[in-house]
Amino acid sequence: MSTGTGELSAPGHNPHPADRTTRAPHRAAGGTFASLKVRNYRLFFTGAIVSNTGTWMARITQDWLVLSLTGSAAAVGVTTALQFLPMLLFGLYGGVIADRYPKRRLLVLSQGALGLCGIALAVLTLSGHVQVWHVYLVAFLLGMVTVVDNPARQSFVSEMVGPDQLRNAVSLNSANFQSARLVGPAVAGLLIASVGSGWAFLVNGLSFLAPLAALLMMRPAELHPTARVPRGKGQLREGLRYVAGRPDLIWPIALVGFIGTFGFNFPIWLTAFADGVFHVGPGVYGLLNTLMAVGSLAGALLSARRGTSRLRLLIGAAAVFGVLEIAAAMSPGFWLFTLLLVPIGMFGLTVNVTANSFVQLATDPEMRGRVMSLYMMVFAGGTPLGAPLLGWVTDTYGARVGFATGGAVSLAAAVVIGALLSRSTGLRMRVELRPGRRVRHPQVRFVPRAGREGREEGARLAATA
Repeated sequence: MSTGTGELSAPGHNPHPADRTTRAPHRAAGGTFASLKVRNYRLFFTGAIVSNTGTWMARITQDWLVLSLTGSAAAVGVTTALQFLPMLLFGLYGGVIADRYPKRRLLVLSQGALGLCGIALAVLTLSGHVQVWHVYLVAFLLGMVTVVDNPARQSFVSEMVGPDQLRNAVSLNSANFQSARLVGPAVAGLLIASVGSGWAFLVNGLSFLAPLAALLMMRPAELHPTARVPRGKGQLREGLRYVAGRPDLIWPIALVGFIGTFGFNFPIWLTAFADGVFHVGPGVYGLLNTLMAVGSLAGALLSARRGTSRLRLLIGAAAVFGVLEIAAAMSPGFWLFTLLLVPIGMFGLTVNVTANSFVQLATDPEMRGRVMSLYMMVFAGGTPLGAPLLGWVTDTYGARVGFATGGAVSLAAAVVIGALLSRSTGLRMRVELRPGRRVRHPQVRFVPRAGREGREEGARLAATA
């Protein structure tokens, strides 16, 4: 493993990302779990799986607690919105902080603060004094900490593993998160039913001791640190101008923004389907989340095997994700609904990992914190707008209409942004029927436009697409 500086170990700016991806293998070098050979990343991964399990327990418990206190899916949406509102308001400033200070030190502070928030909510719940405004307040405080934690954590991955293993590590991070999702909701459902919500919150708070220990045990000499950006004026505007001049960054970020705002409101829809459509308890609600995690884990592991992040995969996965959400919303029975949650999780995770790794690899190291803060602001910061709106639609018109609305917006965004992306990069989108063993199935491709200019630009970017 190289222990060079960030300037040598992190990818520099390439105005034509295709030039880099055309030479990349189709599978990650070293296999699906290649990044785990790096000691610092292995520590990070181990600590994260413990805290991620606690986080999923807290998410499920928080949603069910709010629904129990209010009886309203819209209130669940408000809780989700408050948790992501700070990202919308202050997310870009979090990126400036992540570029300016040592990321490992920032993560020690942020992970400790997240643990304290979990313990505070546990004390309120176990004492019997919890009210819905308490949950709202803790959700907002969690969001404030996440403003710094998210860009620092996202960009710290490249410092642990270097550019060659970055995509693999991003995929394994997602696999880690989704593996915890297999366990967390199920344990949360059992704890809620047996001893109450407060114990699930307490386990979550204590789980952050694991990533804190992992961060403190790392060997700084084995990191790939990037040069820190000194304090100065205009750094936020500099980051925005950087992205504005890069259509290969703008459109993937815009796509995940639409999907994050309208397509990822699962706390609203799954609580509404569990309580209002299928009339089941918290244990089955935890099962629904676990089934989504099975698909998400499969998507993460498949992404870890790929050596490149292609735009056509991003657009195609987003379109299929929208179609599957519409199909699940219209499913007549419980078992069909539950089965569709698996591919929904898989394609949703594929969209997130592909866009995340593509944006990171295409960004200059000294800009990565600001660009990733914009990415997370758009992806998660849209939730304060989408969650209350989709919560209102779900309460007013029913869970099926609310879920189908999110899927329809995701599908439309994939089609429109796919067309805009192909136009801005000198390519055009083409849908072909490819023969299979038994049936012909559609495949989305980007091909060069007619004309010399279009052919030249298309040749540079076709591999990326």
